[in-house]
Amino acid sequence: MKPHTKTTGVVNPELSSGPPASGREWTPVQDSPLPLYKQIADYLTGFIRSGVWPAGMRLPPQRELCRQLKVNRSTLVTALGQLTALGLIEGNRGGGTKVVISPDSTNPAPGRAGNWNDYVEEGTHYPNLPAVQAINRLEYEPGLIRLGTGEPAPELLPGAAMQAILAELAQKPLNLAYEEPLGSPRLRAAVSAHLAKLGIAAPPSSILITSGALQGLQLVALGLLPRGGAILLERPSYLYSIHAFQSAGVKLGGLPMDERGLLTGSIARETRRSQAAMLYSIPSFHNPTGILMDRERREALMAVTEALQLPVLEDGAYQELWLDSPPPPPLKALDHTGRVLHLGTLSKAASPGLRIGWVVGPEPVVRRLADIKMQSDYGASSLSQLVAARWLEGGYHEEHNGFLRRMLRERRDTMLAILQQHFTGLASWNRPAGGFYIWLSLHKPLPLRTLFRTAHKAGLLLNTGDLYDRSDNRHLRLSYAFATPEELAAGLPRLAQLIRSFKS
Repeated sequence: MKPHTKTTGVVNPELSSGPPASGREWTPVQDSPLPLYKQIADYLTGFIRSGVWPAGMRLPPQRELCRQLKVNRSTLVTALGQLTALGLIEGNRGGGTKVVISPDSTNPAPGRAGNWNDYVEEGTHYPNLPAVQAINRLEYEPGLIRLGTGEPAPELLPGAAMQAILAELAQKPLNLAYEEPLGSPRLRAAVSAHLAKLGIAAPPSSILITSGALQGLQLVALGLLPRGGAILLERPSYLYSIHAFQSAGVKLGGLPMDERGLLTGSIARETRRSQAAMLYSIPSFHNPTGILMDRERREALMAVTEALQLPVLEDGAYQELWLDSPPPPPLKALDHTGRVLHLGTLSKAASPGLRIGWVVGPEPVVRRLADIKMQSDYGASSLSQLVAARWLEGGYHEEHNGFLRRMLRERRDTMLAILQQHFTGLASWNRPAGGFYIWLSLHKPLPLRTLFRTAHKAGLLLNTGDLYDRSDNRHLRLSYAFATPEELAAGLPRLAQLIRSFKS
């Protein structure tokens, strides 16, 4: 897959962030003696003169600014006219409106000098996809029903248990220093015991604590794969929605799936074609499709990769979130030669904000990744590691997972019933046996970016299939983990109406 072309992070009209967070709640005072347009002009000028909006930055679309500032378009146009007259902004046909002045000058910024936009474009790490940036921003917009969010709702998180742990730890001396490069010995011992319950034999020396599983992906991309190399993965896949590997110069090669998981017959051919250095897989409750790879397919995957001597990166984020019956053992539990790296996390069940994950693998590999991690953040939070260790040691994890499975099972069944009532004839869908997601397959292709925008105006936030496969035009990732049953009952019928409104 061709790496995503870099663009400036504030420019795309679909995801423009508007005034920075400190000013997002500002609106002009309606009964002020100062006209509304003048209040807005002064407000926006402050962002430009302070350098918060640097030369070369493109302003948000007018409709977005009108929505944020709660004014009509004519008032906004008058305000922007004031900025244009001052030489602070200029409009380009088809190119939006840009800031054209340096904060310490009354003349347009010459050429490249001092233009932060140029530096933004030159960074080696690709920006998020525009749609992903939009979702990241809109998730904090009040009133939206989040139909695709991949995290547990706040009421499903163990607030009381975490408070009890924090209160207990507060009675003892706290370690406020850095931890060892591999992470807290206490936490690694707890993770080792936890993994043993999943069938994974991993001594603490083979475990690296990370700031979430995503950091594990980034460390692997930077530390184990050659620039210009390739990694194979299921298509669609969560990995297409982020740029951890592409930013490291690694190409992605998609492999087909069926209802039993990744089709192993294509691995050898694609490995030879792309000279792939690794295979990435989410075998349990795949993101975004929710597919569970069965035992026979897992064994076939291990046999094929063994014959090819192809390392495997297993993402086990959803392994424990089964709803009907436990899944087959992780790929790492079937690994007897050290070819599988296993990623785990507490983010999907215990706390996204705790930012604790781990990488399990051969000792030389985890030491290499630990060295890179030390260069980037000098270790995950000592306090978070202490809390995570107590969480695993004290039996909180198993108890909470039982509660979470019950709640997710109820929400899954609620969503399935609503889909049956409102989407029959519009789409087909799977019945996931665990995880967070239902992969909705529309009967007809749709312009998914248009659907995203239309849904947003209707108060719905979607995760469209093109985030996980650029060529997709007929899938939505629905999540029953975040929206309440009441929100699902209100939002899904509204979504069905929007889909029906598109012409064939």
